[in-house]
Amino acid sequence: MCADHDVLHELLAGNERHLEELPTEYFSAVQDGQRPDAVSVCCSDSRVPQERMWGVDQPGTIFTPSNIGNQVWDEDDGELIVDGGILYPIAHTGTDVAAVVGHTGCGAVTAAYRAATDGELPGPQGVDKWVEQLVPVVEAGLESDLIDADAADETVINQLVEYNVNHQTQFLRAADDVPDDVDIYGFVYDFQGVYGDEKGRTYLINVNGETVPEVIAETVPDEYAGAIGSLLY
Repeated sequence: MCADHDVLHELLAGNERHLEELPTEYFSAVQDGQRPDAVSVCCSDSRVPQERMWGVDQPGTIFTPSNIGNQVWDEDDGELIVDGGILYPIAHTGTDVAAVVGHTGCGAVTAAYRAATDGELPGPQGVDKWVEQLVPVVEAGLESDLIDADAADETVINQLVEYNVNHQTQFLRAADDVPDDVDIYGFVYDFQGVYGDEKGRTYLINVNGETVPEVIAETVPDEYAGAIGSLLY
C-alpha cells in the first residue's frame, strides 16, 4: 500500500478541476431521471475513453457500461443472457440504440486467443470468467474463413477483435429481451493506426447485422465515409 497516497491526491485534484469547469446548470436536465440516446458497451481499458470518443459533454447522453472484452452477455445458471448494464437503458429509459465498441490490441481478445491456442488463462478467476466466455467466439473466428490464421499474431488478434464485435451484435439482435426496433451498431476504436492513419477514430463495422463496408456506406452521409472500415471484408 502506498503510504503517501499520491494517486489519491491526483484523483481529488482532478475532481476539483472537474467541478471548476462545470456550468452551474450542468445537471439540471437529468436531476430526476435519464433518457440516454444510446447505450455504448466498451472494453474495460484505460485507453478507451467511453464518452470522449463520442464527443459527449452533457450528462445523460450515453449510457456507458464496460467489461472485459466488450461482451454484451453474462452467464446465469449456465445460460448466456443479455448483461444488465446494456439491458437496463433499453428496458427502462427508452434507449433504442446500442453500440458495441471493441478496440485494437484488445487484451481480452488476446487472452482468449492464447487460451484457445495454448490453453493458458491469465488469472485470477474474476478475469478468467470473462476470458473463458470469449474463447468460443475466438475459436469460431479461427475456424471461419474470415480470419487469416497464418498471419502474425497481431494481425489475427485485431481481426478477432472485429469478429468479436460482430458476434456480440448478433447476440443482441437475436436476444428476446431486446426489441426489434433497437438499432445495433458495431465499432472498433483504433488508437494504434490499424484501420487508418487517424488514431482515435471509431470505425463503423456493423449496422444492424450488415458488415460489408460498401453496403454500410450507403447508410451514412458521404462525410463519414472515412469512418467505415473492416479487417475482414
